[in-house]
Amino acid sequence: MPPPVASRASILRLLSLTSNQGCRGCGRTHSALDHHAHSPGHGHSHGHGYGHGGRRGMATPVEKAIRGPPPGNTDYAFEMAASTLRFGPFATQEVGMDLSNMIKQLPAADRSQAKIGVFTDPNVVRLPVMEVVEESLMREGLNWVVWDKCSVEPTDKSWEEAIDFARSSHITHFLAVGGGSSMDTAKAANLFTNYPEADLYEFINAPIGRGKPIEKKLSPLIAIPTTAGTGSETTGTAILDIPSLQFKTGIASRALKPTLGIVDLNNTATCPKEVAIAAGLDVLFHSLESWTAVPYYERTPRPANPIMRPAYQGSNPISDIFSKWALETTIKYLPRIAKDAFGDEEARAQMLLAASTAGIGFGNAGVHMCHAFSYPISSLNKGRPSDLQYHHPSYSPKIPLIPHGVAVSLTAPAVFNFTAPSSPSRHKEALALFLGKDRAHELTNIRDEDVGKALSEEIKKFLDLVEVPRGLEKVGYKSDDITKLVEGCLPQRRVLDLAPVLAKDNLAQEKEQLAKIVENSLNW
Repeated sequence: MPPPVASRASILRLLSLTSNQGCRGCGRTHSALDHHAHSPGHGHSHGHGYGHGGRRGMATPVEKAIRGPPPGNTDYAFEMAASTLRFGPFATQEVGMDLSNMIKQLPAADRSQAKIGVFTDPNVVRLPVMEVVEESLMREGLNWVVWDKCSVEPTDKSWEEAIDFARSSHITHFLAVGGGSSMDTAKAANLFTNYPEADLYEFINAPIGRGKPIEKKLSPLIAIPTTAGTGSETTGTAILDIPSLQFKTGIASRALKPTLGIVDLNNTATCPKEVAIAAGLDVLFHSLESWTAVPYYERTPRPANPIMRPAYQGSNPISDIFSKWALETTIKYLPRIAKDAFGDEEARAQMLLAASTAGIGFGNAGVHMCHAFSYPISSLNKGRPSDLQYHHPSYSPKIPLIPHGVAVSLTAPAVFNFTAPSSPSRHKEALALFLGKDRAHELTNIRDEDVGKALSEEIKKFLDLVEVPRGLEKVGYKSDDITKLVEGCLPQRRVLDLAPVLAKDNLAQEKEQLAKIVENSLNW
């Protein structure tokens, strides 16, 4: 039988008995109607639930008084930011409705002035994805114009051309269709259209630019990736090459992240194998670098204002979840892309998920030395004499190019051998993913001091599977180039500051460490 229903009289009697047993928030006795904040003289605020002498009340989780942040200059908090993402084949067909919905949010008087800028490159503009995009925009009767001059590996010049186009065309809504280069170009065009008086260096990362924080809310931006790599559809990062300075840099701010990323399996169906592998390598090291980056509570400087907290904050418990899953997925599926880039739909779908997932991970944790080195590796190649330039087989033979994912990979074996002492357990977890279940027993015989070497060897084996050139010499660099590569790496403070072990407070020692990594990367 069910228990008898309590009578009204018994309920009132219980309330009367407990009315003087103390407030549930602070443990002090006062009228139930007297729920005000207690005076500072009593050592606590009712709103925080602390009792006399800083002891907690019944509902509070901490047995100490509230104090300020811990001493020192390291950070004490981290943030998570990512774009809204939509996954699924044929999701691209919805983009016209998405933009129409965004325009309807404008004041009625402004809707007729809405204009969409579609940013893509000369190759993607001829692919089926653009037909789908254009049909979707036409169905909604939207006003749009295409900028199809986004450069692969964008430069300051190509960014400025796109920015001029966006400003002069009075673009109010941005749509990027393509790889990371098109998405990053659209981010830059969006930013500088909203800051019409700003020059390019206003927001570029220090010390190259002034690194000004972005204080405005930017215009809506939808990103549709056609490669599984950069994760740019979910990050607030945009990278460019500055040939006159012979290195790459970029802008990093949560304000840059797209409003929506549409991740559609159909859009990678025509991606050439070499391009898919290069993009997948970027996913691999986005994951591994963010997994091994210094933890957020060791990163300096502590921001004086939350708006100054960088997008790249260091590894943290939430980014770790995304980074580790993306790493495991890439290790499993990228070799399958190398075997069958077009026919293996499962591998393509999983790599798209991994790219966006890694984007969430590194977009909040950051990357470190592999990416720092990749920028001078890519940029210096373009400025070398033509007989020394490297041309990747999957891109135009007229353009000297070391694809970003390949450039990132070339120093990776040496980098993770170097960083392993910072956290042998974390590097051993990464090693376990490379070994897989069938070889998991090998971990028991690996000492902490040997983890770096073992991880380095497994990275080399993996890179061999996907046919990455075996070291910097295979793309034209010699020992004479070590100093130039180190000098090109040093300005990348945004990522170098997240590198474990690196002697960031001793320039001479830091240069020596970086030079040794380059030397060990010349040949595998």
